[in-house]
Amino acid sequence: MVRAGARNLITDVAGLRVGQAEDARVRTGVTVLVGDNPMSAVCDIRGGAPGTRDVASLDAVALVGHVDAIVLSGGSAFGLDAPAGVTSVLRAQGRGFEIAPGAPRVPIVPGAILFDLANGGEKDWGEETPYRALGARAVEAAAADFALGNAGAGYGAVAGKYKGGLGSVSAVTEDGFTVGALAAVNAVGSPLIPGTDVFWAFPFEQNGEFGGRRLGRDIALDLDLPADMKGARPLENTTIAIVATDAVLTRPELARIAVMAADGFARALRPVHTPFDGDVVFVVSTAKKELASLRAREIMRLGSIAADCIARAIARGVYEAKSLGNVKSYRDTFQGG
Repeated sequence: MVRAGARNLITDVAGLRVGQAEDARVRTGVTVLVGDNPMSAVCDIRGGAPGTRDVASLDAVALVGHVDAIVLSGGSAFGLDAPAGVTSVLRAQGRGFEIAPGAPRVPIVPGAILFDLANGGEKDWGEETPYRALGARAVEAAAADFALGNAGAGYGAVAGKYKGGLGSVSAVTEDGFTVGALAAVNAVGSPLIPGTDVFWAFPFEQNGEFGGRRLGRDIALDLDLPADMKGARPLENTTIAIVATDAVLTRPELARIAVMAADGFARALRPVHTPFDGDVVFVVSTAKKELASLRAREIMRLGSIAADCIARAIARGVYEAKSLGNVKSYRDTFQGG
């Protein structure tokens, strides 16, 4: 059996903290996952319009292969400034890769962005974007507990026609491995089964974490695009996510888990990985617990759990979101959810 962790957040994976910062005037924000120690990490990109920073360093053949933090940000390309703020704070804390004696340490901080520039916020920030400062504020606020919904990178997000948001969940196996997921949901696709208030991810829900709605009747699904998806315009949609585990894994093993974890997007959104989305998933390991001898089977198991966690985190992010501007939340749309 697999159960949700004590917090039901990605920080149930020991050694992780999450920090967030928002700008209500701009209607945007930044979320940072930071490890107590450098984390082995990989990245898998499935969307047709991604926006990322420093993901090439996560390739299995790259030199470093470890990260100090990962940043999810609103702001489209402007949000790629956020990792710079995180890097500055971590450097001041003495974190980072030691290149040479006496040289400054270099924190490794990859990131991904979503588009929230058309949500009605005031975008007239002048020559300096707000994202570097938001990144710095976010990492300074990192803690085990953090807000969901209209928080961090999910503050200005929209999922289909509903308010998007930040979601997180965790799963603990009977033999003590922990997997967690964090997702900022800004997808073109719909999180709901057409004609219902039921999330596509409902079979994976734990303890009513996104409302407990279930299908009460057989539904004849229209196989065309759903009516409640967002207007499909290039570069305006993305779901960005992080999966974490405490298992000791090689980078190729992490890469396989990332491929499997990306299937969680398809369990929670329809359509997904479109030309209009920039779907990205990072996978990190804190390397606290050794795997059993049948490694290939255990990788398969962790990848499957990771995909379920992403699906749950996506639905939870939408469920926890609040209406913002003229975009209604799931719970306001369905009178309490």
